[in-house]
Amino acid sequence: MFYVQHLLGIGHLVRASRIASALMREGQEVTMVTGGVAVDGFPGRQLANIQLPALRSADDSFSGLADEHGREADEVYLTRRKDALIRAFDETGPDCLIVEAFPFARRQMRFELLPLLEHVKALSPGRRPMVVSSIRDILQPKSAKRDLATARLVHDYFDLVLVHGDKRFATLDETFSAARSIAERVAYTGMIAPDDTAPSSADSYDVIVSAGGGAVGEDLLRAGLAARELTSFNTARWLIVTGPNLPEDAVSDLQAAASDGVEIVRFRPDLAVLLRHARVSVSQAGYNTVADILRAQCASVLVPFATHGEQEQTIRATRLQAAGLAICIQTDDLSPEALARAIDTAGGQDRDYAASMQLDGATASARILKERYETFTRDRSA
Repeated sequence: MFYVQHLLGIGHLVRASRIASALMREGQEVTMVTGGVAVDGFPGRQLANIQLPALRSADDSFSGLADEHGREADEVYLTRRKDALIRAFDETGPDCLIVEAFPFARRQMRFELLPLLEHVKALSPGRRPMVVSSIRDILQPKSAKRDLATARLVHDYFDLVLVHGDKRFATLDETFSAARSIAERVAYTGMIAPDDTAPSSADSYDVIVSAGGGAVGEDLLRAGLAARELTSFNTARWLIVTGPNLPEDAVSDLQAAASDGVEIVRFRPDLAVLLRHARVSVSQAGYNTVADILRAQCASVLVPFATHGEQEQTIRATRLQAAGLAICIQTDDLSPEALARAIDTAGGQDRDYAASMQLDGATASARILKERYETFTRDRSA
């Protein structure tokens, strides 16, 4: 059973879906339990899915929780969610429970996850599943006090922490100060990139501008559209993918401003494939977007999301720039002119992907889970 909650973007859901699909390819039965607003195409029709009453972030500062209609989620709604989650666990009866992000992130979900974890912990040893936390390689840095509290939760409830990254690029201790205290429970998987055997697309675009889920990408999309006429790609074919969460009026404004040669869509399920044929990608620096770009070996310009003290994307983007794999523009420096220069520079660069990250993290996750579960069952029976 794989629990995942996306609150603002859709990256958590995409990454979890890729891991779940890899588990299925290895012969495992997987039930996804999703708690965000439904997204077409995820977690995928081949995966069993239990949808909880939807929750999303009330705003881009993650200050509160709202239902799918934007109404504040009250105690009655949250209690219904908690009860539905525990019921889903009891009905599924999993051998392994995977919790995406928590306890390293998603503190907003403690109201349901801590009762679930207590419920699991109270089971007899023969019925208790292996409990796993699934996290990305770079975390949002927090205080030492918070990190110690997170480490205590790991010791109390979790048997394994899967870090979905390559140790050559980033290690957990760099953004989680209590990493040493949980080191024996940590396993690195490599990045969760798309399958490198995916079929090609009939469509082809020279420049692709995307904004993940779209909830916080409007400025980037507007700058990308305005930059087109300033680049050497001003007669090339462009695709702008707004994301499903961009407000409708913003999508309409972009469509009204678009010139010939620019296609604007909300979502492309084959975006990772399209990037393989593109000359330049312009995007934020979310985990999944970067994984797609690295798999595609596409020149990229990254504008990391850095509002309300967010640092994770900035850390990722600046490291990729230092490795010669991207050009990074900070949000405060974003303008059509700066973006146009970066696009032209990226399009003319040679990049060395031989030293880039391990990208088969989904398959590796499935293998590691199988190995650790065998050890877990031996220890439990002993």
